[in-house]
Amino acid sequence: MTTSVAASPREFAGFRAAARTFLRRLRRHNDRDWFAEHRPTYAAEGRAPLAALVEEVDVRLASIAPEIVGDPRRSLFRIHRDVRFSADKSPYKTSAACWFFHAGAGRGVGSATTAHGGAGFYFEFGPTSSSIGGGIWMPPRPTLAIIRARIGEEHASLGRLLRAPTLRRYGGLAEDAMLARMPRGYDAAHPAASLLRHQSFTLGRELTNDELFSPRLPDVLARDFARILPLVRWLNGALGLRALARR
Repeated sequence: MTTSVAASPREFAGFRAAARTFLRRLRRHNDRDWFAEHRPTYAAEGRAPLAALVEEVDVRLASIAPEIVGDPRRSLFRIHRDVRFSADKSPYKTSAACWFFHAGAGRGVGSATTAHGGAGFYFEFGPTSSSIGGGIWMPPRPTLAIIRARIGEEHASLGRLLRAPTLRRYGGLAEDAMLARMPRGYDAAHPAASLLRHQSFTLGRELTNDELFSPRLPDVLARDFARILPLVRWLNGALGLRALARR
């Protein structure tokens, strides 16, 4: 995934229903001519409030997790899809999303070709639902190998963290893309077998419509990100990325 330059953000006043309407229509008319005609709607109803949201959440992260940053110029995902290796040649994504990343790392997410941003936080606004999460999604093989090595040595601390009430409310690590068998080099009887089969280490939840369309959405995200922070810091610690007391 890649990010691109965003316009200067305005004050976040909440998303409007028109943003979801645009995404639903884009899902039906996913072609360049339609998008070119409706680009002003995307800019006003999707990209501008998303950039403003990033800026306001970043202010809150300065006290919650100073090492994690949101940058309106770097955190927003491009709406253009990378179709080079996909059978689906639809040119546009039908959701708007952003990524809050470790300041000492790259901002890449799930990419073997760019510097990886370590563990961080995520927000996505789609045509029918929206969600937030945290952790590290589909890291490239070298990064995944480092995390697995740390799990092999310190799985007890990760297990305790995931069993804490604040994280259990999210239902545990997402099980997408889990290996059916143990990764090479690890025994099936390893006490952390289930953790070692993960290829992503994320958890999160869906937002309600009341939360999504509220001008208080930055506070909602900050509250959830603070709860997920222990997992993010455990993963970043495994990668040698430090937590900060202040910026």
